[in-house]
Order: sequence, then structure tokens, then C-alpha cells
Amino acid sequence: MSTVESRSSRRWWALLLIATAQFMVIMDTSIIGVALPRIQADLGFSQENLSWVFNAYVIAFGGLLLLGGRLSDLLGARRVFNIGWLVLLAGSAVAGAAGAIWVELAGRALQGVGAALIAPAALTLLMMLFGGNPRELTKALSLYGAAAPAGGTAGVFLGGVITEYIDWPWVFYINIPIALIVLAATPALMPAGASRRGSTDVLGAVTVTAGLAVGVYAIVRAPEAGWGSAETVIGLVLAVALLGVFLAMQAKRRAPLVRLGIFGTPNLGAANLAQLLLGAAWIPMWFFLNLYLQQVLGLGAFASGSALLPTTTIIMVIMIAVAPRLMARFGAKPMVVAGLVVLALGLVWLSFVRPTGSFWADVLPASLVTATGMALAFVPSLGTAISSARPEEGGLASGIVNTSYQIGSALGLAAMTALATSLGAGRLGEPEALTDGISAAFLGAAGIAVAGALLAGATLRGRRTAAPSQPSGADSVDSLA
Repeated sequence: MSTVESRSSRRWWALLLIATAQFMVIMDTSIIGVALPRIQADLGFSQENLSWVFNAYVIAFGGLLLLGGRLSDLLGARRVFNIGWLVLLAGSAVAGAAGAIWVELAGRALQGVGAALIAPAALTLLMMLFGGNPRELTKALSLYGAAAPAGGTAGVFLGGVITEYIDWPWVFYINIPIALIVLAATPALMPAGASRRGSTDVLGAVTVTAGLAVGVYAIVRAPEAGWGSAETVIGLVLAVALLGVFLAMQAKRRAPLVRLGIFGTPNLGAANLAQLLLGAAWIPMWFFLNLYLQQVLGLGAFASGSALLPTTTIIMVIMIAVAPRLMARFGAKPMVVAGLVVLALGLVWLSFVRPTGSFWADVLPASLVTATGMALAFVPSLGTAISSARPEEGGLASGIVNTSYQIGSALGLAAMTALATSLGAGRLGEPEALTDGISAAFLGAAGIAVAGALLAGATLRGRRTAAPSQPSGADSVDSLA
């Protein structure tokens, strides 16, 4: 094999490792879904607070992604990638061994910190490997994008198998051998990258994470405390104040966590907004569909995990085989808008689930429609967001787009949990009340998807002229938009 062929082969093996990273950080958001009833019983979570097993991970993940992106740019993507896997490994060990609620949440938060380092570094490495070739970049992003929903459903399926036949701590322990394999393979496959001088805005990272945590907590607590209660109002005001302080800090600092001017880059802000609303619609659908399968239809952990495999299959087929061709023909904007509209239609269909329904009639057809919408919208919005920035800000752009999706996921789930709980989703053992609450969550998520389609149509720019030959990572957006 020639040197050129060897390098090309190594790049695609490296992409497999990068896709594994995306697969794992998303799997860790979903693998706990089927295990939640067992975790609740063993550790004593209340129904209202159970979503914090998910939110502790997502808030740490979403809140620290910007810091992860900045560190990736300063310290080198490969180094941060490795550190992230070590932290994820440690968090998985803590979460699996937890015997108390606070230990479980601490472990989940530590997992989120590791994921916040892994995700932007992985995208930066992808751009380093494929950013110079628009055609290969589109293929690489499609494979990378398909790893996210694959991780989501594999998490549900594996969570079911592990919970049913082993025990729930192993939904966390499964990360440990995978992390060790990745750490062993990274030096041989990943480009080293250069470190650069600069400072890191740790205070900014703490401020934005605290703002997100307080906001999500206030929203989750609102159905019980009351939307007009002092607790809710003070929590929301404090969250807005913390996020406002974060923005003010970024505007004044010489070396901010986020250079606010980056949002002036054409299409970057619009694509991130699309990713935020896509996450806010998609993640609540997964969460409440799993509850419907287990708590209303009575499926076991393994059966409910298996029930979602067709959805992942559709997503992967469309992302890998269909979406790149449609992007080449129509551009990113029509794809994002159409995908969000289709996702909304599928969610409206899901809202007709019945207390006496069945998987074949109430879940499968509608879930396949939502999967189609997700697959059409995800890759174009992701590719546009990370390819719009300057090459030297690749880590920052990667951190921003991952942050957008995870913040959308956390806030969307918090809002839909509040809505569903207020309409009966907290009344376990009452299928009709549960179904009413779950149906409301599906309708609320559909509204978010519609808002995303309207905003994407209004803010995303249409097709641009083709990129010059051998473009930089930033220039290659021309082939995607």
C-alpha cells in the first residue's frame, strides 16, 4: 500500500473513532432512559426529580462545551480529546457505583464534563482531517451525524438489555472498556495538532453553566411550586441575570470564552439556532416515548429498547445515503426547513397516542416520520454551523454548535417535563392521565419544531457559489449551504 493510500485509510479509521466519540456522548444521554425506574427505586428519586439523572449530564455537557472548544483550540484537539475520555471514564465509574442520589448526580455531571471536552475536540479533528475536501467533508459529516441518533437508540436498546438481564450500574460501566480502547487507538490515528498561547475563561464557563442549571431547575420545579411562585420567578430571573453577566463578560474580555463577533459570520448563528430548536424538539420526544412504551403500554426494558430500533435504522439510512445527495441538489436551507416541518408532523401524529394503544398503531408509523425529519435537518444544520467559522476557531465553532444542541435538549426537556407533569404525566399507575401528559409533551415539541422551521426559513441564507479548489475548513461551507 502506498503512503498516500495509507494516509487515506488512516483518516477513515480516525473518522470511525470520531464517530464513536459522538455515538458515546449521545448514548450517555439516552442509555439511562430505560434504567430510570430501577434507579428511582434503588436510590429514592422522586418522580419530579428523576429527570435530573438526565439533566445533570446535559447541563454539565452543554454548559462546558464552550470551554471544551476553547481548550481544544489552545491545547490541541487530540490532547483535549484524550483528557475528555479519561474524565468520562471516571464519571462512569462514580455513577455506576453510586449508592445515594447526590453521588449519582455527581457522577453524571462528571460524565458531562468529559463529554464537553470530547465533543468539540472530535469535531475539530474531523475538520482537520477532511476540511480541505468538500466532497469528503460532506461524507464525513454524514457519518458523524448518523452516529448521534445511532447512539441515542443504541443507548435505549443497550439500556434495556443491561437493565433487564444484568443490572442498571452497567449502563455506566459499559463506557469504561470503550474509553480504554479509544485512548489506546488515538495516538496512532489522530493528528497531533499544535497548541497555541492564550488564556481560558474559567469564570465564564462557570457562569454560563450556573445560569443554565438554575434555569432548568426553575422550569422543572414550576409545576409543583407554581409558575407564579417566588421560587420559580426568582429562579428564572437569576438564570437570565447569570446568562446576561456571561454575555457582558464575553464582550469585555480580551480572550473571551466566546468571541461574540463569531455570530456575525454568515449562517453560523442561524444554523446554531436550528440545532438548538432541533434538540429541544427531538430529545423530549425520545424521553416521553420511552415513558409511554414502559409506563402506559407496559413493555419491559428490553422490549421498549428494541421498539425504537426501526427509528434509528431510518435515521442512519437517510443521513448516510440520502441526505448528502439532497444537500448537493437543494442546499442546506431547504433541507433544514423541510426536516423540521416533517419532524413537527410526526410529533403531532404521536400526540394521538392512546392509553389502550399499541406499538404498531400508535408508535411505529409516527416515530418513523419524526426520524425522517430529524435525519433531513440534522446534517445540513450541523455542517453549516461548524464550517462557517475561521479555521483557527474550529474548536470554538464545534463547541458552540454542540452547546446549542445540548442547551436546546436540556431546556426543551425541562419545559416539556413541566408541561407533561402539569397535565398528568406524574400520576403513575393512571394510564389515562399519563397519556394525557405525554401527548401534551409531543404537541409542545411539535410547536418547537414549527418555530425552528419558521426561524430557519427566515434566517438561513440560500445556496452560495461553489468553493474554490482545496478550500479551508471554513470555506467548505459553500458545498453545504
